[in-house]
Amino acid sequence: MQQPFVLAACAEMIWRDRPIEWRAARLTEMGFQVGLWNWPDHDLDALKRSGATFSIMNGYLTGRLADDEGADELLRSARETAQIGKRLGVARLNLHGTGLGPGGLPLRPTETVTGAMWLKARDTLCRIADMAEEEDVVFTLENLNLPVDHPGTPFGRAADTLALVSSVNHPRLRLNLDLYHVQIGEGNLIETCRACLPWIGEVQVADVPGRFEPGTGEINYTMIAQALYDMGYRGPVGMEAFAKEDPDVALERFRQAFTING
Repeated sequence: MQQPFVLAACAEMIWRDRPIEWRAARLTEMGFQVGLWNWPDHDLDALKRSGATFSIMNGYLTGRLADDEGADELLRSARETAQIGKRLGVARLNLHGTGLGPGGLPLRPTETVTGAMWLKARDTLCRIADMAEEEDVVFTLENLNLPVDHPGTPFGRAADTLALVSSVNHPRLRLNLDLYHVQIGEGNLIETCRACLPWIGEVQVADVPGRFEPGTGEINYTMIAQALYDMGYRGPVGMEAFAKEDPDVALERFRQAFTING
């Protein structure tokens, strides 16, 4: 039995009745790195005192990829967030195709993504990568599912995020490949992992339906873990999932799913 991946869990989604710094400290005690969402929601000094190693955090507060005004705002917001990320030692700063509001819905829903929008999004991500080089940080672009959680989000599919990140092809811009979203929107998880492999910064997981921990739904995460191992992936895997019942049990199910036999 071996654990070849760096395991992390999203602190916002478990022990939701506890302070965020308690959650971060508890995850650290259990041997996990910590994922965060929006930094203004938290006491940064308390988080720093928790002793946690932070795997990923939302890398912007406002802005968009595919229009001039939104791109300038995204760059400003992402640079500000990079300073917070460095203060906490966050490994990766996460982006989406557009700003998300309450319930994860896009602030500006998009029916059709035009060719001009694709070109602008790529240009914006090139600017992000250059800024990340200056700031010595890494950004990731996350895929999102459209049918259930994030309708109207441009560049949401894994195929879209792969096309953008691979075309920029910069070590400071990677994929946050969320397999929960892939399963709902596209499927074909193992081959999607294989196609994305050269650009993956982090893999995120939750089961379907319900967005609970691995082992509670239809996804065979034990097989996916073996496939990732066989194709040479040794990077971070983050559980961005709710606990179906007990958070400690959920985290152990996650750990077991990503433990390789032999």
